[in-house]
Parts: sequence; C-alpha cells; structure tokens
Amino acid sequence: MNALPEVLAVVVVRDGALPSGADETVAEAGGAVLLTGTGTVRAAKELTAARATWTVESSHVVPGSLAATLAPLLDEVRVVLLPASPDGRDLAPRLAFTTGRPLHAGAVRCGTSTADLSRVDDAVELRVRFDGPVVVTLAPGVRGVGRPLAPPEPVEITAAPAEVLDVELVEVRDPEPETVELTEAGRILGGGAGLVRRGEDGAAVMRTLTAVAAWLGASAGATRVVTDAGWAGHDRQIGTTGVVVDPELYVAFGISGATQHTGGLGRPEHVVSINTDPSCPMTAMADLGIIADAPEVLRELDRRRRDA
Repeated sequence: MNALPEVLAVVVVRDGALPSGADETVAEAGGAVLLTGTGTVRAAKELTAARATWTVESSHVVPGSLAATLAPLLDEVRVVLLPASPDGRDLAPRLAFTTGRPLHAGAVRCGTSTADLSRVDDAVELRVRFDGPVVVTLAPGVRGVGRPLAPPEPVEITAAPAEVLDVELVEVRDPEPETVELTEAGRILGGGAGLVRRGEDGAAVMRTLTAVAAWLGASAGATRVVTDAGWAGHDRQIGTTGVVVDPELYVAFGISGATQHTGGLGRPEHVVSINTDPSCPMTAMADLGIIADAPEVLRELDRRRRDA
C-alpha cells in the first residue's frame, strides 16, 4: 500500500453516492482522499477534486466499526479531514476517540498546523493551532473546488473489518424529504416572500409548500425573509446566513434572487424559477423560467396532490 499523506480527506459513501461537501473536503486536503463505506470504487469516479484516492470497502456503514477499522491505517496521517455531512459528523468524534486525537468541528479552512472554525451562527471565526495529529470536519459550502480533475485510479486497501460488539445494525431507512437536512437534499422547493399574499397566513403557506414538496419527493426550503417572519424554521433557510445547498433540482417559488439567497445555491444541476417578474435575478439564472403567479401555481399543485 502506498503511504498515506500527511493531510487526508476521509469520506463516507453509501451505495456509491458521495455526501454533500465531499469534493470541497478533498480539495481542502490537497486532493488526497480515502473513501470508505459501500460502493467506494463507483464513488471514486464521481470525484472532481481528487489527485490520489484510496478505498476501504465495507459491507455496512456503522460508524463505530468504521472508526475501529480505519484507526490503524491513519497512524502516519497528521490531519484527518472529514466533510460535515451526517455520516462525517457521526464518524469524526468516534475516529478522534479511537485514535486519541482532538476533534475540531465546523472548520471553514484547515492547514497542517491551524484550523479556522466558525462559531455563533458564523458570527465568530476562531483560529486554533495544533502541533500534533487531529481530526477536523469541514463545513459544507465554504470553499470552491476549482477546475474538475480526471479521477485517478483508486488504490484499494484491504482492511479486516473491526467488530463493535455494542452496536447491531438493524435497519437503514432513507430519510423523509420533509426532515432531511437541506445540505443532503437532492430536490428542493424554495419559498420566498412572493409566495405569501398580503393578509395570508405565511406559516400555512409554507406548510402547503412542504406537503407539495414531499409529494414530489423533494424538501422545502425558504429565504431569509420567510424565516425571519417565523413562517419556517431557520434550519430551512438557504443563503449566506443559512445553509448552502447543492441539489439536482431547485424550484424557486416567488423568490426574486437576492444575492443573500443565491449565495447559498452551490451548483444545482437544474434551476426553475416561478415568478411574475421575467427580469428578476432568479429567473435570469434559471434553466427554466415560468412567468406565473407563484401562489396560484402552488395552489394548483396542492389541488392535484389532494386529488391524487
């Protein structure tokens, strides 16, 4: 086995699917990545920032077992960097405990001796210095990836799976679209101020959007105006002061496209804008602009959902 580098991204994959923030984390680690989980070789072909790839295939994604399996392989790695995806946040503390390293969570930048951490809803940035091995999680959407690279041929590492006797995998359930974290959502319906008419119950409108989104196999998001009004939770806010998303499909209902909001859109494959203003920024950036009344479109979709 080739020696692992001083800084290494560790990314957990499921059935060959990369989590949100995978390429960013690989880029922050200088292009070196170890993929672990199920379907690692398939996932390696989807990376765009990798320069060197190692894989450790596992029959199941059980964080405790993965931590015990990976720990001996990481002895010479100084900085272990994971994306702050659900699996990354689950594995990181277990890996830190198993290897006896400190954990620095929520980094926006990471080097070989320092990590810049975001705190207090991004209002405070803290720099920590370290002179020994560490585990770090990188917040999604904090850096670009750069020009895509041709994926290298992965080097497969054969590691005996470690048994964790106090954990038994009973079942793996796919997350419900209504509750899945927006950073992990493949489809998102976003609601803006233009979705709520004067005098309407904005919270009720957003509940309708959530129901329609679930019917379409999507998650519901919102702009800052909507969350500040209390019509949706702040965990649903997309933008520079919310979360950064990178879905396959983003449908914007009544969203004008202010920079604060579009700054939270990563690289969605397809964008649809539903708005009465054909010249608004969201319609300008959309692959498909539907010039229509967003509240009426939502009502029609909801009627069809109820009749289905």
